[in-house]
Amino acid sequence: MLPPLSPTERAHSHKVAARVRAEIGAAGGWLSFERFMELALYAPSLGYYSAGSAKLGPGGDFVTAPEVSDLFGRCLARQCAAVLESGGGEILELGAGTGRMAAALLAELAALGVLPERYAILEVSGDLAARQRERLSQLPRALAERLVWLTALPAAPLRGVILANEVMDALPCRRFAWRAAGVHEIGVALDEQATAAAEITFREREAAAAPELARACAAILADLDEPLLEGYTSEACLRLTPWIASLSDCLQQGLLLLCDYGLPRRHYYHPQRSSGTLRCHFRQRAHDDPYVYVGLQDISAWVDFTRVAEAATASGLTVAGFATQAACLAGLGLEEFVARAGSEVQRARLAGEARRLILPQEMGEAFKMMALTRDFEAPLAAFALQDLRRLL
Repeated sequence: MLPPLSPTERAHSHKVAARVRAEIGAAGGWLSFERFMELALYAPSLGYYSAGSAKLGPGGDFVTAPEVSDLFGRCLARQCAAVLESGGGEILELGAGTGRMAAALLAELAALGVLPERYAILEVSGDLAARQRERLSQLPRALAERLVWLTALPAAPLRGVILANEVMDALPCRRFAWRAAGVHEIGVALDEQATAAAEITFREREAAAAPELARACAAILADLDEPLLEGYTSEACLRLTPWIASLSDCLQQGLLLLCDYGLPRRHYYHPQRSSGTLRCHFRQRAHDDPYVYVGLQDISAWVDFTRVAEAATASGLTVAGFATQAACLAGLGLEEFVARAGSEVQRARLAGEARRLILPQEMGEAFKMMALTRDFEAPLAAFALQDLRRLL
């Protein structure tokens, strides 16, 4: 059971639901789930990522790897350092959360003596950007002065590293249902049977799949070893392709490092995963109902890394690595960081944090890392221990 809302939270959610209701009405009574998710997460001043609330960490709705431990950022710093040493340049982080990873990464790069020309943060949430500025203002001046915040991708392509940790899962996705007559698109309509007149509630309603979704589903089916069964429901994030293309345009030379929970296509659309991967998070509770607490909860879906790889290749990028988070962090010296701790107490604490990052039942297997490169041929330490590209 989800925690109850405060009067202020309930009022805010009602405003977001009213915005969705208006769009459903303007669209003739049916709205794609992709648009519903976009409004719930990103509607200006209303959506989950646009309005002010604690989203990350113990006091928020979910915990990301950088919030678990600075070990995550310190490991990634080693991979960034290798790229910067080869050709200089900058780092661009997409969606920096609380700013904790940026702080850990910059501090480790300083210790390695390999600082970027600048560290840019692209943040769509004004609230999170303000929190990042406050946190990162505490860094030493030599590090803080390299920071800059962006509201859009830079116009000029950069040399260096682009980082995206848990960004792709929050891209609005389409939902579909496999029927005997073909693929149907799952959309959102008003629940006219709602008993409380003051409440705005939604229900799912299927419609004929839009041509682009039908084509995407046909491509998915062609890659599978067996057909999908009647009633199989899942997601397809069609925005991944233009998103990767935009990042490709942004990278002149260097590395695009992606980290998210997801699977290769044949595993993603496995017969046993017949209800899809959509998940919602509210105050550290995970559930699968995106139509409650609209605007107050996170909505995400696992990443089809095969689609990412296809988009990268089509954009002229090289898929240089694909592995589990556990293997990548091990390749970047996670155990060494723990062993070098200054005291037994600190070592025990770091060991506990490391376990959360790498154990299969924690983040180690569900989260994958993918390296996309342009004009960068040097070996990537993050992918030295495991290569899962054959599964894509």
